[in-house]
Amino acid sequence: MKFAANLKMLRRERGVSQKQLAEAVGVSQQCVSEWENAHIEPTLSCLWRLADFFDLSIDVLCGRREW
Repeated sequence: MKFAANLKMLRRERGVSQKQLAEAVGVSQQCVSEWENAHIEPTLSCLWRLADFFDLSIDVLCGRREW
């Protein structure tokens, strides 16, 4: 659940739409929506791309560490 909240907060803070984020990491907009609503979780390769996009570690993105 922490991942979903962090993802939504980071995306909004950076002024990025779900569609823009989806295009940047190579998934559909629906997939980003599902992540943000905690209906599904990303694969490890998607986590890496998300962490790179936001310039954060996966631990921070998933809520294991604070940024």
